[in-house]
Amino acid sequence: MYDYDLLVVGSANADLVIGVERRPGPGETVLGSDLSVHPGGKGANQAAAAARLGARTALLARVGDDAHGRLLLDSQRAAGVDTAGVRSGGAPTGVALITVDPSGDNSIVVSPGANARLTPEDVRDAAKLLAGSRVVSAQLEIPLETVTEVVRVLAPGTRFVLNPSPPVELPAEILAACDPLIVNEHEARVLLSAGPSSENSPESSPGDEPADWARALLALGPRSVVITLGSRGALVADARTTALVPSVPVRAVDTTGAGDAFTAALAWRLGTGEELATAAAYAARVGAVSVTRAGAQASFPTASEVAALSSGDPSERGVSR
Repeated sequence: MYDYDLLVVGSANADLVIGVERRPGPGETVLGSDLSVHPGGKGANQAAAAARLGARTALLARVGDDAHGRLLLDSQRAAGVDTAGVRSGGAPTGVALITVDPSGDNSIVVSPGANARLTPEDVRDAAKLLAGSRVVSAQLEIPLETVTEVVRVLAPGTRFVLNPSPPVELPAEILAACDPLIVNEHEARVLLSAGPSSENSPESSPGDEPADWARALLALGPRSVVITLGSRGALVADARTTALVPSVPVRAVDTTGAGDAFTAALAWRLGTGEELATAAAYAARVGAVSVTRAGAQASFPTASEVAALSSGDPSERGVSR
């Protein structure tokens, strides 16, 4: 019997957001809007999204012993996440400094802070937490060696899901554990360009279509792959099948955190025994609801809100006709 449906091992950041008429050039100062502070970080986002859906969720992360750390812990607990695995101290809480112009384009500078201090030793100390989790999800806003340690101590039968963001070349040990590896188009290109050359591994050389990318990514070692394609949906692939999961048409307000909501929902549903394409279709609905509302964690839906996307009045959901 598992204590948790999903354990997220990853980052927790405070997002500091300022609206600007235009982003400053070198040596230039511009005035902006009032500062707003929101809980963020890919790990914390995924944990909050899964818990809001009703998954028994825990977070293994590190925050500072400061006001931003308390904000993040309060947000996780409010979403229903078990924060027993969140370590505190060692460095200030990670911060993302975000400027947003009127078109919605943003510039982001991230100070990893405590996220960079989440160590392999922290993972080993959380062995009971990992052993009690049906699925473990990770990202790359924490040290790569920490993610490697997660893979090494996974309990038999525990499924590992990775969103390699920001993307870097991944060791074979991590790739072989991914089930699935979840990437967007940019991340897919980075991983394939960092993988074995076509001279040494012809099957890993990608073509022009997402299905080609999926086959090339599978050749690198993961057990399954999901490529998110924005408005075109998501492509899922494993050794047996490749399928396109369509997107859900909605009027988007803010896409912040939508990828994290998708990943969390997919990981949770895979843990319940759903097939990859079925889980991805549910995750697409979760992501669709999240983009109809502003913010990241504040936009994540409950299971009943996701169900309403399929059965409710489109005018109430922001769904385009």
